[in-house]
Amino acid sequence: MDLNLLLVLQLGGLLAHILHLTSALEPYDLLYDNGVDAFSRGDYDSVVRFMEKALQTFSQVRNTKVRCRLKCEDQHRVDGFFNTDLFFSSVLRRAACLNHCIEAQIGTQSMHKISDDVLQDFHRRIPYNYLQLAYRKRAFSAGVKLYDEGQYEEAVALFEEALTEYYKADVECRALCEGPQRFEEQDHVLYRYGLFELVSDHYTQLLHCKHECVRDLATRPGRLSPMENYLPLHYDYLQFAYFQVNKVEEALSCALTYLLFHEGAEFMTENVEHFREMTGQDGQPRQEAVQYLLRHKQELELLLIGTENMGVPYTEGNYWNSFGGRDDANRIPSGTDGWMEYVPISEKKNTSVTVVQELREGGPLLYDSVHVVHNSMALNGTQRVVFDDVISDRECSELKHLAHTTTIAGDGYRGKMSPHTPNEKFEGTTVLKTLQFGYEGRVPLKSARLFYQISEKARKIVESYFMLNSTLHFSYTHLVCRTAITGQQDHRNDLSHPIHADNCLLDPEANECWKEPPAYTYRDYSALLYLNGDFEGGEFIFTEMDAKTITASIKPRCGRMVGFSSGGENPHGVRAVTRGQRCAVALWFTMDPLYREMERLQADEVVQALDNQHHWNQGQINPKDEL
Repeated sequence: MDLNLLLVLQLGGLLAHILHLTSALEPYDLLYDNGVDAFSRGDYDSVVRFMEKALQTFSQVRNTKVRCRLKCEDQHRVDGFFNTDLFFSSVLRRAACLNHCIEAQIGTQSMHKISDDVLQDFHRRIPYNYLQLAYRKRAFSAGVKLYDEGQYEEAVALFEEALTEYYKADVECRALCEGPQRFEEQDHVLYRYGLFELVSDHYTQLLHCKHECVRDLATRPGRLSPMENYLPLHYDYLQFAYFQVNKVEEALSCALTYLLFHEGAEFMTENVEHFREMTGQDGQPRQEAVQYLLRHKQELELLLIGTENMGVPYTEGNYWNSFGGRDDANRIPSGTDGWMEYVPISEKKNTSVTVVQELREGGPLLYDSVHVVHNSMALNGTQRVVFDDVISDRECSELKHLAHTTTIAGDGYRGKMSPHTPNEKFEGTTVLKTLQFGYEGRVPLKSARLFYQISEKARKIVESYFMLNSTLHFSYTHLVCRTAITGQQDHRNDLSHPIHADNCLLDPEANECWKEPPAYTYRDYSALLYLNGDFEGGEFIFTEMDAKTITASIKPRCGRMVGFSSGGENPHGVRAVTRGQRCAVALWFTMDPLYREMERLQADEVVQALDNQHHWNQGQINPKDEL
């Protein structure tokens, strides 16, 4: 072969290799970190660029792994082998196929080994928080909305689409389990077992991952807890929607399918009996659900054996969670005369025991100086109010001075100085801490006691105005100031505090608020007592559940207090503070005495002890101040 030709071929091969390397995907954890860094610098154009690229790469890596694993599984099947060598030959060839397939599309796999923390962020859709992108509306949520509007024909189509997408997502979720696995109780670096124990160990972990797809697919992006009864609810909605459009055979099939998940559920058993009477047929449940549950049961049996071998306890999760059905007034069709009556339901959604309160407002204000500026009607909502002159200018000034002396950066925000936005600094303190400072002579004790007294005054006003039958207890009390950081206020489009609800996780896309951890689900009412208004921005805003449509805006000023119920009916936030410092007493209340603020109880004891001391007189300066 001609030497020049050989050199050309070698150079061509080298060039092709270089082009392959340069075309490889950038690791999405690197892109994500770059986006977070850009956000902290205020370089929002770069944030969008890096986060969009990170999400695109994450999706491409995930889809590549799914396609390659399904392709290689089909090419090198391991079922039906009774010869050990043939079994492992297929396993080895599948592994080689998988490596070649993935690296051909995304480059060297070692570049895409991502830490568990970053993976968790992507699974919870945290990059979307930086981009402020809404989640794509699911067919199921859209179907529920149409169902609630009585558009049953359209709802049926969307629920069927949602089921198709669910089973497709289940296949993908299970395929992604065929990667590295590890139980926390096992230290594989020191693993000393033989071949078949190792195979059993890894396969058990793979089974566990696949088994948990039921939970993963029922968990909304960014949430920790799965939706109650998620997959069975599809069939519950469908059985009634099909009945509404006179497709009784389909309704019967869906009702029987629901009973596969909840055998003996009374309301659905009655539906089945009624549908059978109408059609004259016994009906059959849907085969995809029959096969799904059969596989689920077989996996559980193997999991119990495998985890016992490993010495790791396994408890089957309550995957279907609730016998509750749809959250509407049309659960059970009854009667056989051609006209249907509907028995309203009383179950579902929140299984916690709560006292149902009649929503009222307009009770006595208790203090002559206090007056209502805006009630719920004026604020375009429910259970919300604005008071003025709750405290005087002198009291505002004294509390603000107390804040400047006692607040600590990041207090109340797990030590984060800028918990909601990098453009503002947050400092806070509690009633107990200020009383301790007062007793030690670091601040006037009367100022610390004023904080204690003012918070109690606010509690009484809220409790009386909303005419509550139960006592309001303090859940958390915080004297907090947020300060605009100089040099970081140009072209701000963020909020000082993003739109949220106080006792549930706001899901703007679904127009839902999920009462589950990490939300403070026990909080019932909230209040904000402002100490000043000499700053720019910082308006308190109420919105619709879409977190976009503003229904009311309140400008803080000394002595003004906003009070409202803490649930999804009152999403709220704070506009950016672009100059100066905004100080307020933030209060959250609960009607459940089990969730009383422990620091408040301790503060009560401190005040009682001080009252009992010989040197305590109203208005007297702390003797330690004179030292």
